[in-house]
Amino acid sequence: EFKAEGLDWIVISTVPGGFLLDQVNESITTTALLVLLSIIVIVVIYGILTSHMFKPVEELLKVTKALAAGDLSKRVPIARNDEIGQISTSFNHVADSLQQQFGNLEQNVQLRTLELQESRDQLSLILHSTGEGIYGIDTEGKCTFCNQSALRMLGYAFEEELLDKNMHRLIHHSLENGDLFPIDTCKIFRSVKDGMGYTAQDEVFWRKDGTSFPVTYQAFPQIREGQVLGGVISFSDTFERRERERKIEYLRCHDSLTGLYNRSCFEEHYPFFDVPENLPISIIFADINALKMTNDIFGHSAGDELIRKSAEIFKENCPEKGITARLGGDEFIMILPRTSTDESRTIMDNIRLKFSEMQVAAMRCSVSLGTSTKDHAGQSFTDIMMDSENQMYQDKTKNRSTISREIIDTLQASLHARCPREKEHAQNVRKLALVFASALDLSEAETSVLERSAYLHDIGKIVLDPKNLASEELTDVEMEQMRQHPAVGYRILNLFDNTLDLAEYVYGHHERWDGSGYPRGLKHEQIPFISRILSIIESYERIIERESLSGQAKEKALQEIRIGSETQFDPELAKIFSELMGNS
Repeated sequence: EFKAEGLDWIVISTVPGGFLLDQVNESITTTALLVLLSIIVIVVIYGILTSHMFKPVEELLKVTKALAAGDLSKRVPIARNDEIGQISTSFNHVADSLQQQFGNLEQNVQLRTLELQESRDQLSLILHSTGEGIYGIDTEGKCTFCNQSALRMLGYAFEEELLDKNMHRLIHHSLENGDLFPIDTCKIFRSVKDGMGYTAQDEVFWRKDGTSFPVTYQAFPQIREGQVLGGVISFSDTFERRERERKIEYLRCHDSLTGLYNRSCFEEHYPFFDVPENLPISIIFADINALKMTNDIFGHSAGDELIRKSAEIFKENCPEKGITARLGGDEFIMILPRTSTDESRTIMDNIRLKFSEMQVAAMRCSVSLGTSTKDHAGQSFTDIMMDSENQMYQDKTKNRSTISREIIDTLQASLHARCPREKEHAQNVRKLALVFASALDLSEAETSVLERSAYLHDIGKIVLDPKNLASEELTDVEMEQMRQHPAVGYRILNLFDNTLDLAEYVYGHHERWDGSGYPRGLKHEQIPFISRILSIIESYERIIERESLSGQAKEKALQEIRIGSETQFDPELAKIFSELMGNS
């Protein structure tokens, strides 16, 4: 039924009722399907739109999680330039910045680690290169580290032998005398206990092999934030230093040549002997004879030998309770506590006997001695020493001539023992001197001087090598040494009063008339008269000995004397001698 513009229309369907119902159902089904399809399309579209809209967010969250996990390599993809895209771009910038910073931090950490390792290596090198031994301990005294010098000084090969070991029980357990060293008095232990530094200079450490050595050590606590964590000990082996100190002290107080007390140490110590319980106290003052001559003629090595041997005699004859000192040069002194004058004189007799048996550089030695005794406390010890010294000088003065004669005789005897031909030569020249002196009508005094000079004219040869004394062929060096014997003879004879008058003549017996001689090159009357005589008779005797097997020794000797007139010999003396010997 329809109504339109006031008209009512009635339509009467002619369609059957069932058909209409089916059509309605079909429409409903179609509509439902369309609705369902629309929903699915909408969901799909919504999903696509949602995925498109939220994927950058998911990527952002994913990268955030990676970043939080420490992976700085992830970045958020930029899908669009909206707010999410801008956030993602900013996030990527942050990630880039973090990665760069972490990269720099890692590089810095590696660099710092390398620097720390290098520093550690350098410290280790310094620790192991130092000459001092260094080791550390914990609060229980166990070793925590040890450098190479400590290992070497303690006799260990590896640090592991000391690590975690109680160092007091291992190296500091006993004193130098072997007594146990209580740990509670140990300065190393106290350093850790008290939190203070300590130093010791008179203790010992013990090596692995059980031997000890003197040490100087410093012990300091290791403190962190006010708490003592352990200690560090540095030490040095002071054996060599102590030995040097002992040597210095020894040299300060002892004579380096003899080992006896020197003057300064003697003056420092002798007052300690001047006590009543040492009475009587005797003093022996001694002076070695001819030390200067030994040095001048045979050299200082021979003089040193004489001093050393003399010191041995003094030490051998000094009682254990006494002391002997070398005051300097050739002077010695002995202090003899509880020794009487008679006992002192007995000691002096033994010393003289030992000196008479001693020989140095072809010389039999001798000594001048004096003694004095302090019998009661009222006497001055200084006066006693002065008196003993005066007694010694009196002995030297009284026996000066005897000593001089004995020395000269000893030298001459030693020379003749080395070369018997020199003895024969000296005796023959002395005989010729007496004959010539008579022909020249010399005075008794001149004759005595000529005779003694003739016998001693070659005494200077005592310094020559014995093998060169009888040799006819000498090297240039040996010949130069031979040419020195007049000067040596001069020095010897000049040392003694009883030969002083002979020295000048012996010095000149190898000078030549024409000035070509030695040692000074004198000529004509510059050459002493006695020396000119010695030159002739000494040469004559040598030629006789040389030509002894020819059967014409005398004729050849006189011929050479005549030839040498006005060149080697004084022509007038040569003429007189030739005539004298030619007529004999």
